[in-house]
Amino acid sequence: MAKISLENVTFSFPVRLSMGGRLKGDQVPDDSRFVMSRSNRLKHFDVLRDISLELKQGDRLGIIGRNGSGKSTLLRLLHGVYQPQRGFVDIDGVTDALFELGLGTRPTATGYQNIILGGLMRGFTKDEIEEHIPSIIEFSELAEFIHMPMSTYSAGMRMRLLFSIATSFEPEILLLDEWVSAGDASFRQKAGERMNEHVEKAGILVIASHSSRLLQKTCNKALWLEQGRVVRLG
Repeated sequence: MAKISLENVTFSFPVRLSMGGRLKGDQVPDDSRFVMSRSNRLKHFDVLRDISLELKQGDRLGIIGRNGSGKSTLLRLLHGVYQPQRGFVDIDGVTDALFELGLGTRPTATGYQNIILGGLMRGFTKDEIEEHIPSIIEFSELAEFIHMPMSTYSAGMRMRLLFSIATSFEPEILLLDEWVSAGDASFRQKAGERMNEHVEKAGILVIASHSSRLLQKTCNKALWLEQGRVVRLG
């Protein structure tokens, strides 16, 4: 059974300037997330501060907050892209993220080869990937081009293939940074139906979005972030 547990998690970015420059206190924005040293020099920026939450099988969590509140950073921390400086993260289940879909693809590789690369990046075995390849090609509607280098694809064709790859494997924990769609009008309708199915199959869903309508429709819990802190969870 899928599970997510965060306890007092804090994640910070170090602040470095090129050419050896340093920011002093009077040059730093009035924001408590900027942490200063005793000598009044900027040390780091706390993107997330003391985040605690528990999610279990069947939960659908919507993350809300202003731009810069830490929503995308929290998703990447759940995906293992970032590691917290303080606190504990315990995740039980295969996690997949439908953002930055093109990460790990190779323009000089064929569409077929990029399907294999996409599956491997998501932690699936070669045999598991081979089982999905026919349905990925069929859904993408790119059978004629599947053995051509991805560099020859139009932007719409690349997006259709990447979307088809990303939604063909069933994760126990699904992470979304806004709702994902792809392609022209006819393909977008099909992609929307696929996304609904993909979300339904996930054990846990975590989605960051500015659409209250989408979150009310999709989620049973919400996390409100403001300046990297939890304002309300429930």
